[in-house]
Amino acid sequence: MGESTHGTGEFFGLKHRIVEFLVREEGFTTLAMEASQSAARALDAYVRYGTGAPERLVARLGFWTWRTLEMVDLVEWLRAHNRDLPEERRVRFVGTDPQLCGDSVEAVTAFLRRTAPDQAGRMGALDVLARARPGSLPDPERALMRRAEEIARLVADHAGRSGTGDDADEPLEHARILVRAADLVTRPFGASAGEDGVYAARDRYMAEAVARLVDDAPEARIMVWADNGHIAKGTYGDQVPALGSRLRERYGNAYYALALLFGKGSFLARRGNDLQRPPARHRIGTGLRSLEARLTHAVPGDYYADLRTAGSPADAAPWLHAPHAQRSFGANVQRFLYRLNTAPLVPAEDYDGIAFVARSTCSHLLPPAED
Repeated sequence: MGESTHGTGEFFGLKHRIVEFLVREEGFTTLAMEASQSAARALDAYVRYGTGAPERLVARLGFWTWRTLEMVDLVEWLRAHNRDLPEERRVRFVGTDPQLCGDSVEAVTAFLRRTAPDQAGRMGALDVLARARPGSLPDPERALMRRAEEIARLVADHAGRSGTGDDADEPLEHARILVRAADLVTRPFGASAGEDGVYAARDRYMAEAVARLVDDAPEARIMVWADNGHIAKGTYGDQVPALGSRLRERYGNAYYALALLFGKGSFLARRGNDLQRPPARHRIGTGLRSLEARLTHAVPGDYYADLRTAGSPADAAPWLHAPHAQRSFGANVQRFLYRLNTAPLVPAEDYDGIAFVARSTCSHLLPPAED
């Protein structure tokens, strides 16, 4: 399940309905989200066992985009669904993004203080991983990643001595998250597009996170939530292999890419590159040359087009097999030129379905946390 903006309330509402349907009617078992792998583990404990406060846990997922009332509503529905079910039937919540892993830094530090106090001081070098973004600490020598790998080996050694079960598995998984995060933050943005680029590495890690869920439980059915660019079956940006392309290659038609697009309206995003700036309301019209403009004029109102079904629009409309430009707005957008943000695509090749919302309105942010 993709989205062309992270700040559209209707996208949250539609995905909520889709999640309910897939869980209740189709037996889906896990929601895997473009959110911090580290922080999502605590939210999963709430969803499955009721541990913690949902507003606080949602606010800690790593990105302002998920700190919304709509996300809390979805999380509380997952908790209500799970409450009276046996353990093996409860739906899980999993983050797929290794970055912003403060919980993992804390968990591994606490584990080493308990099992190897003389080694716990080595964690200081990894504190930066709680805040660092992909590509923000380029290091050709990969010293930070080597330190994270050393810590992971240390944790694996002491976890093995302490026995099996959750007490050993939890710190070991947090240590592995730190290795992935260290890899991301030390890759240069200037790397060539392909497998060595920071964006390609991030999508590869997110795809691997989904694949692990399937490998660990072959009967699992996974709902993936990310940006349209990530869930596409081809490439995005400067020919970056998308998460969706990796999952399609691995699972074939068992992977279904649903794009969420809108015609006109408003959405939330930060202006410029200042990560401390609060999100602001942005407006955009239908336009003339985008895929969204064509979809607006094709059918009035909100609708869903399945591009796989025989006799579907993909067969009936040759233009769906031709190159187009789709609008794309991330968590941050250019201050004045955001209306020009587009990405190339061939609709019937990049997506299996399109959910189109005629009018977008802003998602609703949670109030600031009290000190």
